[in-house]
Amino acid sequence: MNIDELFSVIDKRVKNKTKNSYTNKLLSLGPKKIAQKFGEEANELVVDFLKGSKKRTVEEAADVIYHFLVLLKSKKITISELYKELEKRK
Repeated sequence: MNIDELFSVIDKRVKNKTKNSYTNKLLSLGPKKIAQKFGEEANELVVDFLKGSKKRTVEEAADVIYHFLVLLKSKKITISELYKELEKRK
């Protein structure tokens, strides 16, 4: 799965109000919890990068990307807006 596909899955879960969705649960907790969870995942990535295995680093990186995209979604930022900003920075 690539980042566009993951963002699409997050978007569909929100629009369809998918039951038992971790995405919807996280979004319902509000911006502070979303930011906190993103920070926790980022810290775990750093720890595994410095002391963990390659496998654990990849797993934590995937968690960071997921939580980052949920953070964007909670602020109603689209993936297109992110790509436009990155394009400006070439």
